[in-house]
Amino acid sequence: MTEISTAQGGAAAATTLPGTAAETSADRPWPLRMLSEKLKVHIERAPAVWVEGQIIQLNRRGSVSYVTLRDTDAEISLSLTIFNSTMNRLKTPLETGSRVVALVKPDFWMKTGRLSMQTRDVRPVGLGDLLARIEMLRRALTAEGLFDADRKLPLPVLPHRIGLITGRDSDAMKDVRRNAALRWPAVEFEIREVAVQGVNAVGQMRKALSELDADERVDVIVMARGGGSLEDLLPFSTEELIRAVSEAATPVVSAVGHEADRPLVDDVADVRASTPTDAAKQVVPDVAEELHRIHQCRASLRRCMVQFVAREEDQLTAMRSRPVLSNPEGMITVRHEELERLRARSLGAITTAVRRGEDRLQHLRAQVRALSPQKTLDRGYAVVQLDDRSVLRQATDAPAGTHLNVRVADGRLGARVTDNDENSRNETPDEH
Repeated sequence: MTEISTAQGGAAAATTLPGTAAETSADRPWPLRMLSEKLKVHIERAPAVWVEGQIIQLNRRGSVSYVTLRDTDAEISLSLTIFNSTMNRLKTPLETGSRVVALVKPDFWMKTGRLSMQTRDVRPVGLGDLLARIEMLRRALTAEGLFDADRKLPLPVLPHRIGLITGRDSDAMKDVRRNAALRWPAVEFEIREVAVQGVNAVGQMRKALSELDADERVDVIVMARGGGSLEDLLPFSTEELIRAVSEAATPVVSAVGHEADRPLVDDVADVRASTPTDAAKQVVPDVAEELHRIHQCRASLRRCMVQFVAREEDQLTAMRSRPVLSNPEGMITVRHEELERLRARSLGAITTAVRRGEDRLQHLRAQVRALSPQKTLDRGYAVVQLDDRSVLRQATDAPAGTHLNVRVADGRLGARVTDNDENSRNETPDEH
């Protein structure tokens, strides 16, 4: 909190003021001088900066010149204050329309609350400087890969609708439309008339390019201008427009008629045309040439078909003279006899396999029967079971009086144990 003593009406009073702007309110405002002081301190902290623009207004008043500087690519202006000491260092006097770079430092005049830009140095931008900047940007974008050939898109063979970005009612627009219609009368255009020079050129061309690129009906985009001075063509060498062209998904044709100093849009475009007329020739085919090619193709196709039919007729005649066609029954007879032989061999092989299988089956049946429990019973043996149907294996399991079930070869018998001789359990049947 800041303690400020003020004298009002001859009486001194202590007032406690907010320390920051966020702490002010309708009940606790700042004095206007306090805001001005803080603004001045804050603005004076800003360092000097070099800016570039075009002079649109120049007024000399005594020892001070007041200049209005406008951005070269946008509707943004700034007022500069230049003292005669700075102006006198210039070899060439400044004029309205000149392109300059200036070293400015913001300054706040507390008494009137006016912000001004004190100019410490100013330098005109000549043609050589502009070319050097364009070349520097060209090298930077080349190193980035924006001009690589593998990034360029092929033009469509026959575009149904052409997007055209050009000046309002310009000769370039008329040339493109007239020459394209002469070559292909059915061609259609989606035209965007924009500023192609001045401060609004870059923004309007980027907007038009974005709209046409988003239109699915547009197959190719042509950016056309009928030449001009280097200063007039500067919008076609700005980084914003170059990057917009490189990011377009639709093929872009650059048709800026200026051979001396190529703008950078020629390098980034998918196809470069020397003039708007050349662009129309590259974008759409010539209907007369295409019809001539169609006639040539039809004649070549007819000639090929005649030769093909003649060749096939010769081959058909040769085939008809062969024995296989002159006596086709002979081929069927040979195949019939071969089929009969194969059937006989198959039948013999199957019969032999069946007989062998029957023999093996009889042998296995005899083995199974020999090992059958019934055969054992047929030889005089019997199976003795207790009442719970368990087989009696030891004499100790059947004491005297135990009821037994005896199974013989042809039936079952009931028996009762009358004697249990444990000493004879290890004797063989022949010992009895």
